[in-house]
Amino acid sequence: MASENCIFCHMSELTILAENAVAFAIRDKFPVRPLHTLIIPKRHVTDIFETDTEEREAIHQLALRCREAIGSQDSSVSGFNFGSNIGHAAGQKIFHAHVHLIPRRLGEIELSAARPD
Repeated sequence: MASENCIFCHMSELTILAENAVAFAIRDKFPVRPLHTLIIPKRHVTDIFETDTEEREAIHQLALRCREAIGSQDSSVSGFNFGSNIGHAAGQKIFHAHVHLIPRRLGEIELSAARPD
């Protein structure tokens, strides 16, 4: 069920990069690296541990599509960080499950630990 105050539950207000029946991808509003992407289940759940098998598979499939698209857009990308902040102590600020796909390039400095969403 959609949450009235959740920005991810209002897809019409977001610029969707890719989607399937269960999830969608957008650029992070506050990227830590260029082309930083969020992959989000359409169903409102607090974190990735609350997603079901279908949602996790849909998120994974979108991550693969986004990885390919990012690589096509920027040939300097040579790796990715792929993960989720779960809980306030881990830096989660938006309590709707989402996964960060962060493109990495050789020579970049390290990301800081537990960057808030």
